[in-house]
Amino acid sequence: MEYYSKQIGNLIGALSRLPGIGNKTAQRLAFHILAMPPKDVRELANAMTDARENVKCCRECMTLTDDELCPICSNAKRNHKQIMVVENSRDLAAYEKTGKYTGVYHVLHGAISPLNGVGPGDIRLKELMSRLSRLDEDDDEVKTEVIVATGSDLEGETTAMYISKLVKPTGIKVTRIASGVPVGGDIEYIDEVTLLRALEGRTEL
Repeated sequence: MEYYSKQIGNLIGALSRLPGIGNKTAQRLAFHILAMPPKDVRELANAMTDARENVKCCRECMTLTDDELCPICSNAKRNHKQIMVVENSRDLAAYEKTGKYTGVYHVLHGAISPLNGVGPGDIRLKELMSRLSRLDEDDDEVKTEVIVATGSDLEGETTAMYISKLVKPTGIKVTRIASGVPVGGDIEYIDEVTLLRALEGRTEL
């Protein structure tokens, strides 16, 4: 039996397709949207449409941005020879919240997961290697370091080992964040102190 009209049902159905949103939460969100002033609803709809149409990957680190370069990559005060490799932009934001990391990032947009059909060619490893080759050509005495900060689950560990095998033959130092990050934990949900300890306690791969 249908409890709601077609348009309300369509709105609930659309919201329930978002990750982490069950049917009850979708209903609450739907009725909240319906109670909002029309101006606020239009602003919300426009913000989603504009973001989807204009947000792209930073040409340097691959994080999501609406400019050619993200704010971190365009910041000359950051250490561009120290690159932290993360799985997604949410992990990048988690490390930025520590306020202690002064290097830059490389966002893979995923992790190697053969069971889910995700191979090395499906994440941004080619862009990482191209970036490192450009850094390696520099005459700067500062040595490049790649900090692998993928998750501690099976996919994250597999990705870390693969990156190590790719990068180490180039002579570039490769380190891995320490085990302060709990096994199977998502980096985006871990507190800043734990992330900072994991970063400071990183070991060479």
